[in-house]
Amino acid sequence: MEQQTSENYREQNKKAWEYSAYDFWMAHVGPPADRARAAVENPLGMLKKYAAYFDRYEGLRVANLCGSCGKKAVPLALLDAEVTVFDISEDNRRYAMEFAEAAGADIRYEVCDVLGIDLGRYGGYFDVVFMEGGILHYFHDIDEFMKVCHALLKPDGKMICSDFHPFTKIKDLLELEQPSMGYFDTAVFEGEMAHARFYEEPVRSRMPKCLYRKYTVSEIINSVIGCGFALERFDEHPAWTNDRVPGEFTLVATKPAR
Repeated sequence: MEQQTSENYREQNKKAWEYSAYDFWMAHVGPPADRARAAVENPLGMLKKYAAYFDRYEGLRVANLCGSCGKKAVPLALLDAEVTVFDISEDNRRYAMEFAEAAGADIRYEVCDVLGIDLGRYGGYFDVVFMEGGILHYFHDIDEFMKVCHALLKPDGKMICSDFHPFTKIKDLLELEQPSMGYFDTAVFEGEMAHARFYEEPVRSRMPKCLYRKYTVSEIINSVIGCGFALERFDEHPAWTNDRVPGEFTLVATKPAR
């Protein structure tokens, strides 16, 4: 496909994530009040495997990048972390803030492009930068993305990056109905947004597409190291569709104090 400019691909992804996202969360996650009851009852449970990567919660300043509908931000806030979500979608913000209010949780939500975060305000502010659910493929220059993550952290701060395993480039291991390609392919491709498969075809065919760039294991790790992080862990997790193959990973890295 024709090469997209940085500005154009980010605008296209924003358009996709603001297409009926609030209605999707209502239909497939449930009303914010219902989700809030579950979060208040068991916030650690809602963090699932990610709880193992946090050393503490109280007073922890967390930047939740592409935090979507607040599914992890609200439980973190209930555990007394200070959470700021950065996400491109106003629809996502609407659901997340209703969820937080119903749960009695205090979160900050910045609707913005992650690559355009105000570093004059937020540079060096956070103890933890946290992302999960598969977001790296939305950023076509992984070094640019990792530099923002590094800039957001205090010295000795920690990045927790959980994402789809690069093996999903060559096979649809998570059954997300995304096209497969060569493992070393660097092409940007157009694909459906994550929840398009839940809609009937007449609606699905009208939904805006996203522009993706998928990475190899070495591209991810080398970007983390090259942008100034000290790599601490790289854990691989089974695919939720087949526990014999990898479907996700979690990478932990720190920003060394200088």
